Amino acid sequence: MHTILGAGGPVANALTRQLIDHNQTVKLVSRRPSKFSGSNVSWQKADLLNRAEVLNAVKGSAVIYLCAGLVYDKDIWREQWPIIIQNVIDAVKETQARLIFFDNVYMYGLVNGAMTEDTPYNPTSVKGEVRAKTATTLMDEAKSGNIRASILRGADFYGAESMNSFFDMMVLDKFSKGQKAQWIGDARTKHTFTYVPDAGKAMYVLGQTPESDNQIWHAPSAPALTGKQFIELAADVFAVAPKFSSINKMMLWMVGLFNKTVMGTVEMYYQYDHDYIFDSSKFEKAFNIKPTAYRDGIIHLSQTQFKR
Repeated sequence: MHTILGAGGPVANALTRQLIDHNQTVKLVSRRPSKFSGSNVSWQKADLLNRAEVLNAVKGSAVIYLCAGLVYDKDIWREQWPIIIQNVIDAVKETQARLIFFDNVYMYGLVNGAMTEDTPYNPTSVKGEVRAKTATTLMDEAKSGNIRASILRGADFYGAESMNSFFDMMVLDKFSKGQKAQWIGDARTKHTFTYVPDAGKAMYVLGQTPESDNQIWHAPSAPALTGKQFIELAADVFAVAPKFSSINKMMLWMVGLFNKTVMGTVEMYYQYDHDYIFDSSKFEKAFNIKPTAYRDGIIHLSQTQFKR
C-alpha cells in the first residue's frame, strides 16, 4: 500500500493521480476529506502533529510519501516541522516502510550558480533553517541505517490547482483574463520552475525504485529562463501583450503588514532578485526522464486551468 501523508496539496494530488493510473492501492491521509475516490483509494483523517494518529494511519504501508504543506509562517514552521518529521520517522521505523519526502530548496540559501543535490546547506532565512534541520534529521536516520528514506526537492512550482504558485497567480491567471501580469523581483534574473505533474511523476518513480533510497534528488525541471522570457512566453501562448509590473521587497513588506502569507515571502526575496538556477540532471540521467518544456506546460494550462 502507498500512503500519502499530507494529501490534498498540489504535488500530493499529482502523485495520487500517478498511483491511481498505475493501479496502485492508495491511502490518503489528511485532516480534510479527499476528493479522490475509487476501489483502490481510501482516506483516513489524521493530524501529523499527533504521533498516535500518524502511527495508526500508516499501518500496512510499503511506501510512505510525506507531502505536507504548512501555513506559510516561519513561527509555525519552527514549531511544527520538528514534531512532524519525528512522528513520521517513528512511523517509518514502526512499519519498516520506505519514505519519500517532498522538499523545497530553502536550506540552500542564496547560491552563486546552480543548485544541485550536493549544494551545502547555507540557509539565509528562518524557513530555510527549519528545512535544513528537517532534512538533516531525516537523512541522518537514513545514513545510520535506521530507516530507508529519500528526499525529492522541487524548485518554485507552477501548474497548481490551488493557485499557490506566484507564476500561476500573477502571470498565467492575469494573462488569461487579459490583465497586466506581475513579477516578483528583478525580471532580468533567471528562475527555474518545476511543473507540478512532473513533480508528481518523480515522486511516483522514486516510490517504484528501492535502489533510489537514502539519497537526495531534484525533480525534473526545465532550464532556467529570465523573468522577462517567462512573461514573453506566457503572453505569446495567451495571445496578449507582454505587459507586466515588478514587485520589489518594500512593496511586499507593505502588503505583508496586512497579509501574513505575503509577509512570509519577504525573507525569501533573495530568490527573486538573484539568479535561481535548479539543476535536475541527476534525476533525468538516472531515470531517462525529461522535464516538460515551459511552453508545453503553459499551453496545457491555457487549455485547462486558465481557459480564456
